Amino acid sequence: MYKRLILVFLLFSTSFYAQNIKTIQLRPLQENNFSAMVPLGTVLELSFDDLDADSKEYQYKIEHMTHDWQKSRLLSSQFINGFDQNTIINVTNSFNTLQNYTHYSVRIPNVNTVLTKSGNYLLSVLDSYDEVVFTRKFVLYENLATVPVSVARSRNTKTLNTQQTIQFAINHPGIQINNPGQEIHVTIIKNNNWNEIITGLQPTFFKPNQLLYTYTNKTNFWGGNEYLNFDSKIIRNKSLNIVKITKEDVFNHYLYPFTYNEFRAYTYNPDINGQFVVRTLEGNDNNTEADYALMHFSVEVADMIEEKEMYVYGAFNDFSITDENRMYYNPETKTYTASILLKQGFYNYTFATIGTDNFVNTHEINGTFFETENEYTVIVYYKPFGSLYDRVIGIGNGFFNQNR
Repeated sequence: MYKRLILVFLLFSTSFYAQNIKTIQLRPLQENNFSAMVPLGTVLELSFDDLDADSKEYQYKIEHMTHDWQKSRLLSSQFINGFDQNTIINVTNSFNTLQNYTHYSVRIPNVNTVLTKSGNYLLSVLDSYDEVVFTRKFVLYENLATVPVSVARSRNTKTLNTQQTIQFAINHPGIQINNPGQEIHVTIIKNNNWNEIITGLQPTFFKPNQLLYTYTNKTNFWGGNEYLNFDSKIIRNKSLNIVKITKEDVFNHYLYPFTYNEFRAYTYNPDINGQFVVRTLEGNDNNTEADYALMHFSVEVADMIEEKEMYVYGAFNDFSITDENRMYYNPETKTYTASILLKQGFYNYTFATIGTDNFVNTHEINGTFFETENEYTVIVYYKPFGSLYDRVIGIGNGFFNQNR
């Protein structure tokens, strides 16, 4: 009985830790670069906040993965010079904030961890019980192939106004590919969101030192709509799309309600494709002087959406579906609402629905249009016969151009 109580306590403690981890970022050091798909040798910085503000001991762990995110056959010594698991020692406390927190950060590679192979990587953060608190994916690539990417309006008459199609080539003059169907794997990812990908594609045409992927329908994505946004860089005063502010245990920021309209038309609005930037105008260090505010989201609808749940959706929680970002319907006000604690900054977000089929629909509420400006990334994996792992030999990026 005693051991069972300890186990329950440990499971509860781990879950509690995870709930108090906020503002997870894994990005290059360049400003306004949100992609964790970078050339081998590039420095990535992982950072996050612990709202318990009690200086726990966290460790990071790095695993090499296959093209489909299974653990690869490589030993850690074959892809790392140094340690695959180490303590995060860069720890600082928040300063002059209503919500106290501890800020953790680590840069990879560092003196203890140098990655030597390209490929998919899974970065895990572990607590003092060696339990996984959260994970993030990143990709290291070699510039051995060029990957031109074209994004155009869907060629399918049924989705002409709602989808975009991606076509691309792989130019590999320096690499001999004997069997592309076995040796090459590609992944198309939309807006750095690993929940919106297409895999399992075979080349449609073969040329000397070139593979072409010119599908009509198999590489179609829903266009979606431009993301909504808000800016909480001033904690005490209203800023972009914030209609009201109150102060309780933390600051409460109320956003302008979004009104659902099934006949919504496309309107161009520059966005950062669902990402966020932490910033404050009331301090010098965004990492430790930016405060937290409880952001109140709302969607006005004529009637409750039957047999579906609605969520606030964006990179602020890695585009995941959790209880924290679920919206609840109030029949008296005919409004879905959610309250999410977020660090000061500029945020993109949209709304997603999910039904009994577990399909995450990111365009039912905000609409989907072929004109929407999205970024698509094509990742090329190469594993010749007899090799132990999937190399990433090239990455290509494409953006939709309305004039195409």
